[in-house]
Amino acid sequence: MRKSTGGAARGGGSRRSEGNRHVKNFQDLDFFLGQELIADPYPYFDALREQCPVTREKHHNVMMVTGYNEALEVLNDAEHYSSCISVTGPFPGFPAPIDENSDVDALIAEHRDSLPLSDQLPTLDPPTHTAHRGLLMRLITPKRLKENEEAMWDMADKVLDEYLAAGKGDMIRDFAGPFTLYIIADLLGVPQEDQEEFLNALQRDPHRKQTVGSTEGEGGMSHNPIEFLYGKFSAYIEDRRADPRNDVLTSLAEATFPDGSRPEVLDVVRVAANLFSAGQETTVRLLSSSLKMLAEDPELQRWLREDHERIGNFIEEMLRMESPVKGDFRMAKTNTTVGGVDIAAGTVLMLANGGANRDPRRFDDPTTFDPQRSNARSHIAFGRGIHTCPGAPLARAEAKVAIKRLLERTTDIRIDEGVHGPAGAREYTYLPTFILRGITTLHLEFDRTEG
Repeated sequence: MRKSTGGAARGGGSRRSEGNRHVKNFQDLDFFLGQELIADPYPYFDALREQCPVTREKHHNVMMVTGYNEALEVLNDAEHYSSCISVTGPFPGFPAPIDENSDVDALIAEHRDSLPLSDQLPTLDPPTHTAHRGLLMRLITPKRLKENEEAMWDMADKVLDEYLAAGKGDMIRDFAGPFTLYIIADLLGVPQEDQEEFLNALQRDPHRKQTVGSTEGEGGMSHNPIEFLYGKFSAYIEDRRADPRNDVLTSLAEATFPDGSRPEVLDVVRVAANLFSAGQETTVRLLSSSLKMLAEDPELQRWLREDHERIGNFIEEMLRMESPVKGDFRMAKTNTTVGGVDIAAGTVLMLANGGANRDPRRFDDPTTFDPQRSNARSHIAFGRGIHTCPGAPLARAEAKVAIKRLLERTTDIRIDEGVHGPAGAREYTYLPTFILRGITTLHLEFDRTEG
């Protein structure tokens, strides 16, 4: 199997990969608010890692962690690092000054409620995080995940029936988005009669805008960008507590914390809404990167068609090579060290998944896509430690089902050159965010199987 060299195509006003590699000083580029690194951040991560796997960038005073071992060191240490700014990083800033003599734990406790997204699971610290994650794991039990996976095959065919009929179309808008939304809706028990409303509100709304992690400016960050989900799930949980039924929503309503206590309605809603929004968005990015890779590489596509058992490791290498989340953040609670580098209390660190997953000390020839890579699954695309993505098994299953059914129902998948341009001069637009990694549209052409 021929291996593919990784790199990003031009798009979104950003420089091509080879152009970025000639930048003399990557520290001059603003990773968080600049546009130069949107299409291809990997040379930036490589340059920082070569300088030092733990390096302070000069624009927003963030300590960038681009080394694999160094990232694990922080991810696995919830005692010395807080997740209170995990999805917002340096913006909008902490509401109180912090120095090396500050009691950072006390300051976080005092100001946590004023921080954006402070009620979401990724931003919680123990012991609150422990209780809420325990609640989540009672919602996505192995039995429920298995039932959900069995429904994926029918759901994939349902969405593909319409998508494939035209012979071409935007894979993200017309297949990956609806498919992943329906799957997570099924997992959480959203009634079928409401699922189209969810799709319209979360996928088709032309005014919907990504605010968290936007590179387009510091303003406009919402404290709670998922009001729609809060409203819907609050109504579901209150209704099922008043009138229990034999359904998944009743199981949600009756779920308890690990200690047996009954959570407030809002606690259940927060967990369900976070799982819905975060899981759906990142799986869309995984699917779009995977199908872009297959459509660009006919030999790789043929290789997977020959043996669908190869899809699993292909997905792991895709997660390594194009992590749907560029990274998340931690705040140092004490004066500490990472990889031998001194870290002062109050420092914001970005754990760059996209950099750590291409660390040559961990992955041989890391910029080459190798679907047979033996240690591909050791990537940290789903994080590590107490905040390891609880939806990782779901994302893997969704990706495998979607790719397998698309390969089974087509004989060839190609990039639509009328939209993205010819090979060697492709045009892709990337999400303008320092959090998520992915393209905004992926127009494909395909030949369907007969019958």
